[in-house]
Amino acid sequence: MKPRTIGRHIRDAFKSLLRNGWMTVAAISAVGMTLMLVGSFVAILFNVNKIASDVENDVSVRVYVDLAAEQDDKDDLKEKLEKISNVESITYSTRDEELTKLIGSYGEEFDLFGDDNNPLYDVFILSTEVPEQTGKVAEEAGNNDYVAKVEYGGATAEKLFDTIATLRTVGIVIIVGLLLIAVFLISNTIRITIISRSTEIEIMRLVGAKNSYIRWPFLIEGSVIGFVGGLIPTVVLFFLYRFLFDLGAKYLLGSNFALLSANPFIYYLGLGMIGMGVVLGSIGSVFSMSRFLKV
Repeated sequence: MKPRTIGRHIRDAFKSLLRNGWMTVAAISAVGMTLMLVGSFVAILFNVNKIASDVENDVSVRVYVDLAAEQDDKDDLKEKLEKISNVESITYSTRDEELTKLIGSYGEEFDLFGDDNNPLYDVFILSTEVPEQTGKVAEEAGNNDYVAKVEYGGATAEKLFDTIATLRTVGIVIIVGLLLIAVFLISNTIRITIISRSTEIEIMRLVGAKNSYIRWPFLIEGSVIGFVGGLIPTVVLFFLYRFLFDLGAKYLLGSNFALLSANPFIYYLGLGMIGMGVVLGSIGSVFSMSRFLKV
């Protein structure tokens, strides 16, 4: 296609967008609202996934050392724990340190358990490479000598992992459903726009214009509508997400959980929404025109 022809198609497309102002506004609004819904849900799903990963990584195996163990026994136990597969790191906490944490969490009433009255154990805290392996790691750790007991959440942890996996699957299904709805709405909106200009298209066909010549301006119109329809929710979500991120950071301060950082997540999300708007607008325009030109 000659550059002059491309320029004419672009010029005709923008003239048409301006001439059919209200229909253009309606199409951009439909695309914008749909992509706003998709973008919001994607942001929610990614943050749920992030916090779910934080929760998974926060699950650890606590191996309590028998009170009868000497220092050599503890060193030997540590070496055996380090050899267990899927163990990423091991930290050691003495019974006095455990009591200090307990007092810090529940108050000075637990001071009476100090010195020889301390009922707590020395403990090895194992982090696993894969959170789902905590049960197997706990089982292997419990088979060693001088292990008083092993805790990792048991059935509660397994239920947590199952719930997180279900949430991720449901989220993906909902996003795919929203994208299909977006394609349907955008395609229908553009089709209504095309039908409203049926007389104009019929005149072009009567004077001998080829289908490809008629289709190009509408393809460009669909791309422009998709671009603007993606740009508006991107700007809204940019400021909304930064506000909610700052609010969430204050709420989650001091915990091991955090929302996805606005930089670069919101920029990637924005580029994705704009790109999705252009692609969906173009596809919707092509499909709608194909049906119309066959009539």
